[in-house]
Amino acid sequence: MSQELLNKFKNELNIMGYSQRTIDTYMIYLNMFNDFVKKDLNEINNEDIVNFLSYLKTEKKVGSATLNLVLSAIKHFYIEFLKNNIVINIKLPKKAKKIPIVLTPKEIKQLISVIDNDRNKLIVEFIFSTGVRISECINMKINNLNFDEYTGNVISGKGNKDRIIILSKKWVEDYKKYLSNRKIHSEYLFCNNLGQSLSVDTIQKFLKIYAHKANIDKKISPHTLRHSFATNLLENDVNIRYIQQLLGHAN
Repeated sequence: MSQELLNKFKNELNIMGYSQRTIDTYMIYLNMFNDFVKKDLNEINNEDIVNFLSYLKTEKKVGSATLNLVLSAIKHFYIEFLKNNIVINIKLPKKAKKIPIVLTPKEIKQLISVIDNDRNKLIVEFIFSTGVRISECINMKINNLNFDEYTGNVISGKGNKDRIIILSKKWVEDYKKYLSNRKIHSEYLFCNNLGQSLSVDTIQKFLKIYAHKANIDKKISPHTLRHSFATNLLENDVNIRYIQQLLGHAN
């Protein structure tokens, strides 16, 4: 019975348009919860949830951010999906807010200068100059971009909110040259040798290699480029509400 409920919940998340990453994360934690309580999920009470979170914190050494995510998954399952009037009265420590790592304009130039692969160079420039999320970058299709107007459409980004991004004229020129020489036919803006979309892992790995090559002593990820995009605009007196729209942030 419990597994059947979890499968129905997963299907509902799919229908509601949640990202695959969110669905996978929710299902991992709910399946763990199901294994832990060893009872019908319809018979759960607040104490069961407290015991599970305590187990994760003490036995699995899970941090506050993950505990909050687990609790969100459980609340969504019971309150939104089952419409259960269960009282979930648990207060968890808030996730610690860290100052994001950003690259200076000089470091961005250093990073780009050492990239000897046309596709990888265009990826780094694309993320930094548009501020797209890594998931949005790897899923971007060529027909999502308007090269004549130097704009692009991010379709169903985080939170299912479409938005427009601005393309650099130089990047468009360089990408057109790259595309005319690309021997692999693919609908994706960037693809692997089989014409399929790239994995997040692929981009993360080459970023680390290039950062080391450029002697940049910072932990660089695709999200670092996105943070750097926002910071660069902010430092150049661009209105913060406009930056918010470009990033696709709710607040």
